[in-house]
Amino acid sequence: MRNVRSIGLTALLVAARIPSAAGQTTEYRSPAGVTYVSHPDTGGVARAESALAAAPKDVHRIIELGVAQSAIWRFREAIATFSRGIAIAPDSGILYRWRGHRYLSLRQLDSARADLEHGLKLDSTLYGCWYHLGIVKYVAGDFPGAAAAFAHALPLAPDSGEKAGSIDWSWMSLMRAGRRAEAQAVLDHNSDAPPGGNVYAQRLRLYRGQITPDQVLGPSDTADIAVATSSYGIGNWFLLRGDTATARRWFERSVSSGGWPAFGFIAAEAELKRLK
Repeated sequence: MRNVRSIGLTALLVAARIPSAAGQTTEYRSPAGVTYVSHPDTGGVARAESALAAAPKDVHRIIELGVAQSAIWRFREAIATFSRGIAIAPDSGILYRWRGHRYLSLRQLDSARADLEHGLKLDSTLYGCWYHLGIVKYVAGDFPGAAAAFAHALPLAPDSGEKAGSIDWSWMSLMRAGRRAEAQAVLDHNSDAPPGGNVYAQRLRLYRGQITPDQVLGPSDTADIAVATSSYGIGNWFLLRGDTATARRWFERSVSSGGWPAFGFIAAEAELKRLK
């Protein structure tokens, strides 16, 4: 097993154990120099810790703790938790899926890719590994590789929301790879998919010409993650049309949203770096 999965674990454990006075931890500093912190625990982490203490080698409870930590954006703690699980169950692909996702949240793309690819070696049917590997490759600018990953993810999507996300990222990846006919085919072949009930479903309406860019975000769409995600999709839509100036404004709106763990926020950071 490559050491990349354990590099920095000691540092992660130390950083995760130094909370602020409000019970928050520093998680990420953006290229613009903005520092982002976790949210305070409202009980979910404490309950998961208590449950795990009663059965410290229960992998299911380890995952529940890592998910609870992730829910309040304590991604460094979550990585340490999933690493604890991997030490107990090194052949569990789902643990690599979860840790890879959290490495992605912290922009540690090489570690994320290594975990997700290893998870797929253990279980090639893991939707979460394919989906998040697609995000990693997309952010890195490997659009053909991203398209291939989402092609695997799409038929494995567990519900309508995830399917909408997989269709969306598939379309964007293929479009950015210059494979417009295939991108259109993804939309056409999934035209009868039930609405995902999320921002991806709204972005798909934009791609299909059913709404305009100004209609993607509604008055009630004020949550940071939703704004970051929608804004990136709109920016990419303009970028594909050669309108770099408008695309840049939407990417900037994404990274000013506060929804820093959102994949759209992460992708917008990468786009702004490429547009320099």
